[in-house]
Amino acid sequence: MLKAGVLGAGHLGKIHLKLLDQSAKYELVGFFDADQKASQRISEEFGYKSFPSMEALIEACDMVDVVTPTIYHFECAKKVIEAGKHLFIEKPIMQTVEEAEKILELAAKHNIKGQVGHVERFNPAFMAVRDKFENPMFIEAHRLAEFNPRGTDVPVVLDLMIHDIDAILSVVNSEVKKVSASGVSVISETPDIANARIEFENGCVANLTASRISMKKMRKARFFQRDAYISVDFLEKKCEVVKMKDAPKDPDDFAMILTNAEGVKKQIYFDNPKVDANNAILEELETFADAINNNTQPVVTLEQGTNALKVAMQVIENFKSL
Repeated sequence: MLKAGVLGAGHLGKIHLKLLDQSAKYELVGFFDADQKASQRISEEFGYKSFPSMEALIEACDMVDVVTPTIYHFECAKKVIEAGKHLFIEKPIMQTVEEAEKILELAAKHNIKGQVGHVERFNPAFMAVRDKFENPMFIEAHRLAEFNPRGTDVPVVLDLMIHDIDAILSVVNSEVKKVSASGVSVISETPDIANARIEFENGCVANLTASRISMKKMRKARFFQRDAYISVDFLEKKCEVVKMKDAPKDPDDFAMILTNAEGVKKQIYFDNPKVDANNAILEELETFADAINNNTQPVVTLEQGTNALKVAMQVIENFKSL
């Protein structure tokens, strides 16, 4: 088993600690958090070993899971990589693109594996339709959340929208051509509501909306491609695939047939895959263990995390020009 440790024992850090402790692929050696009183409480309540320093924890591990606030990501990741340990790091990968690119260089230099915690890639609804995507050309995503002060240290783009940016980049096989966006600050110093339009070189267009001051939660994405419509509800973990094919000459009485202006008839049918329940955070951590043990590419690489950050920063730059 890989020896794993966690840097940062806040809300999400405690979840990672629990799952690493349960996993059959890791041996949890402990954690480090700068808040000594909180560390003591966590150790007493859950029995996890609290290390006296970041360096001591890193030294004891094969893999380090960085779940600190984003402002500390670069410092932590740099120390992990330079110690020759594999790195799992929560999203967004870094505060700036420059920091992310430096981390990519360090990871290559020290030959370590890294994975970014874009957990929606492991959402069972998204995984169920992953093989259904064939050149989507229009995508619409809505990610709405109720207000929570815990995420307001970063713009809503880095807090929420980046989930959908990463998911979209993973299914559109084309470079980003243009990004335009608008955002509004309602409660926070940075935008709480944002809309972005991402245009790709192949003609695909993605329209993304994110809000952290909504009355109800929503995490949905819809993908439109030739002869198919794919809907993913990340919150309810449901998906729907609607496909069209040329209508048979003699359709049965219950067939759904559409006829366009040119007289071409298409039959609508549903191809909804089974959604297998999972713990997405546990799955992303365990697939990273597999990548380390089998020397294969992680599901969400440091490069992919950097690409998502680049697009997110383009969205944020659009705010400044408004």
